[in-house]
Amino acid sequence: FSLAKLGVYKQFCQILSNIGENEGGIDKFSRGYESFGVHRCADGGLYCKEWAPGAEGVFLTGDFNGWNPFSHPYKKLDFGKWELYIPPKQDRSAPVPHGSKLKVVITSKSGEILYRISPWAKYVAREGDNVNYDWIHWDPESSYKFKHSRPKKPRSLRIYESHVGISSHEGKVASYKHFTCNVLPRIKDLGYNCIQLMAIMEHAYYASFGYQITSFFAASSRYGTPEELKELVDTAHSMGIIVLLDVVHSHASKNSEDGLNMFDGTDSCYFHSGPKGTHDLWDSRLFAYSVWEVLRFLLSNIRWWLEEYGFDGFRFDGITSMLYHHHGIGQGFSGDYNEYFGLQVDEDALIYLMLANHLAHTLYPDSITIAEDVSGMPALCSPISQGGVGFDYRLAMAIPDKWIQLLKEFKDEDWNMGNIVFTLTNRRHLEKCIAYAESHDQALVGDKSLAFWLMDAEMYTNMSVLTPFTPVIDRGIQLHKMIRLITHGLGGEGYLNFMGNEFGHPEWLDFPRKGNNESYHYARRQFHLTDDDLLRYKFLNNFDRDMNRLEERCGWLSAPQAYVSEKHEANKVITFERAGLVFIFNFHPSKSYTDYRVGTTCTFKIVLDSDAAEYGGHQRLDHNTDFFSEAFEHNGRPHSLLVSKVLQIFCILF
Repeated sequence: FSLAKLGVYKQFCQILSNIGENEGGIDKFSRGYESFGVHRCADGGLYCKEWAPGAEGVFLTGDFNGWNPFSHPYKKLDFGKWELYIPPKQDRSAPVPHGSKLKVVITSKSGEILYRISPWAKYVAREGDNVNYDWIHWDPESSYKFKHSRPKKPRSLRIYESHVGISSHEGKVASYKHFTCNVLPRIKDLGYNCIQLMAIMEHAYYASFGYQITSFFAASSRYGTPEELKELVDTAHSMGIIVLLDVVHSHASKNSEDGLNMFDGTDSCYFHSGPKGTHDLWDSRLFAYSVWEVLRFLLSNIRWWLEEYGFDGFRFDGITSMLYHHHGIGQGFSGDYNEYFGLQVDEDALIYLMLANHLAHTLYPDSITIAEDVSGMPALCSPISQGGVGFDYRLAMAIPDKWIQLLKEFKDEDWNMGNIVFTLTNRRHLEKCIAYAESHDQALVGDKSLAFWLMDAEMYTNMSVLTPFTPVIDRGIQLHKMIRLITHGLGGEGYLNFMGNEFGHPEWLDFPRKGNNESYHYARRQFHLTDDDLLRYKFLNNFDRDMNRLEERCGWLSAPQAYVSEKHEANKVITFERAGLVFIFNFHPSKSYTDYRVGTTCTFKIVLDSDAAEYGGHQRLDHNTDFFSEAFEHNGRPHSLLVSKVLQIFCILF
């Protein structure tokens, strides 16, 4: 293990050294967006630059020259680079005005004439019913000026996973403005201190959920302008909320008319050529991470989102596909270290991830990076100086799978308490994990959210407070709270929730596509349900809010891992201590207990009770009671206390 990591670390250091010798350091190397693409010069002219190693000729065309394809040729430079200078107009104004359309024209070695969008395009948009996106020159007279400084790195990370386009209850694509004005205040009120924004990097196919990127430097125009996204991030910062970007550097869309694919007329350029350059399951292109200009492009992309838009870090999507030549396809990972070290590991991708983390944390030491890896690659979250990859957190991806498995395959009385605890605590020492009961993956059509698994069709008919609890709704509301709290308290060093799931959003998520007649009905979030006092959704929303606020006060996510004192199979009770709190969960579907002894160390009061009225409970506990421990050893703890009532399907914090 250490020898393998040592070899990769040496390669990382060598590449970093090469960047220093040939490019003047990673700081300069990662500023590719300052020269590549199209830029206004001090004299009013335009400087244009592209990397197209397979091209025979490169030209710029657009509205500015009446779409003459060959009137503005680029000059060929070394290493496959091309440049063009266009002087200003006589009045010293820019020859290409803001908002006008452009294309790069490539003449290939086979004689083809190809119209392409620059890989460095900062804004692309689709007009009307057009299939392809247009490259629009974005150079406004005045750009958005940030008013607020970045918040400090939070000690506990509580992430609200968000998608701007579905953030309205209306059947349409919501805007950056809508999210800023209507959703940010809700996130703040719920006690989340971090937003993870999905589907921001431009993607031509809306239903890809933002994971088939076509323009890496362009913020999606379907939600609004770049300036409006900057305002969103700035407003979040004013609320003390940090913003992470869901960055996709694991693959790229196969689109060639408005994507990176075949940019210079060859199947390589930014990607591996041949079968190695295609992901069989995703039907997308795979980057050649060892190519110098690909490294410049991707590292510059990291810097662009940090500096231009003020993002505070990244969740790196699809890391498993990057780490291995087999991309995780058809592979099972048992935890045997032979699975992680060998010829199957893509060391070029591994070194790129190290460089990306090094860059992000060098530019902004408080930036946060999260790895989405299902394989369990060791040292992913270890410092680079120790041979690690340098991520701050990894997603605890086994936890949501466990909850779905229990709800789908097991009766309540057959739930295994030890297995639940094992899944929630199964992480390497000092490797920080983001725990979550469900993310966007579980909300997608073809699957069900936890609320839907628990309550299904009764959510449409029995969520009114004017009707008595049915057994299904009562069980569903209580378990929904318990699953989230035990995941929050025991599962990691950070917590994530997908927008709307905190209140048990009643429907799955499905983007408009041919299969649903291009309907937006399921591509929305019905936040108004929590505002209706006559509906029970407010109870789940209130519990989620107070759970987060209590964590902010007590800091269990930043505390050492919990001490689990009980996982009783017959009683279906789990108890643990963390951050000076005692968590008690009774998962038994029919049994409550009186004078239940719990091992602990001191005196307690109730601070969170799932049976409270404001959370849709039955108000069976007296919150004014003090619970005194006594010197009576129990479950390995020197003291213990008697809890007057441990109710069925119930959880409590002291």
